[in-house]
Amino acid sequence: MLTSHLLRSVGVAAALFAASTAFAQTPQLQFPAASPTATLKQRVGLTDVEITYARPGAKGRTIFGGLVAYGEVWRTGANNATKVVFSTPVKFGGAEVPAGTYGLFTIPGEKEWTIILNSNPEQWGAYRYDASHDVVRVKATPEKLATAVETFTIDVNDIRDDSATLALSWEKTRVPVKLEIDLKGQLVPAIEAAMAAPGDKKPYFQAAMFYHDHDVDLKKALTWVDAALAEQERFWMMFLKARIHAKMGDKPAAIAAATKTRELAQAAGDSSYVRQAEALIASLR
Repeated sequence: MLTSHLLRSVGVAAALFAASTAFAQTPQLQFPAASPTATLKQRVGLTDVEITYARPGAKGRTIFGGLVAYGEVWRTGANNATKVVFSTPVKFGGAEVPAGTYGLFTIPGEKEWTIILNSNPEQWGAYRYDASHDVVRVKATPEKLATAVETFTIDVNDIRDDSATLALSWEKTRVPVKLEIDLKGQLVPAIEAAMAAPGDKKPYFQAAMFYHDHDVDLKKALTWVDAALAEQERFWMMFLKARIHAKMGDKPAAIAAATKTRELAQAAGDSSYVRQAEALIASLR
């Protein structure tokens, strides 16, 4: 009797062990996310912009005015609220925004959207959205797209040294927001300090190009490009000198520098700079 009871107990234990082993060996399945997460990293000038958001698909649905209601706060994506990080202060739609991490919310409208940066980026959806934590609210005008965008997309394009466009695109709607960076305010003091510091190795060409491109001080730009050319005469440096003279209104000097650019570029086999030099010469005569 004792033996049969013991055998039954051993059998039950063995069955439980086998079942637990089988369960432990069941493969862990992964399924595709309905709205996969994406992270966009883009440098604008000296500012790093990072955006993390979930990307739902249209899947045949009417989006704005349907799935996403007009006049209501939207998480601007799916799942967690969209997160935006700026490494330096920026102008967001014309409004001053300190460096930091923000939740990006929107209020879609047929003719106008409200774009919101909120100081609470860590939240699910917009269920706990609190307007008292808004840092800025700006207006944006939606644009009609000719071709539908299936998957909700946030991008940063139209990139310049000191500006870019952050755009929200889904279905046949695109909503652009201007980003502006005070690049001169960031970089000019650093350039001046570097050029005034002791030592021979200085970024003459880069500093000259920045001052030319951003209309800071053309006389300094000319002095610095001459210093760069004294170190090594290169056709792209000579072309910058030609453009500086042209911007200063000194046509003869600009033509002379452009002519020298063409000679140096021809010797180096760079047809692109040959054409650019010739185009500049033609525009000055």
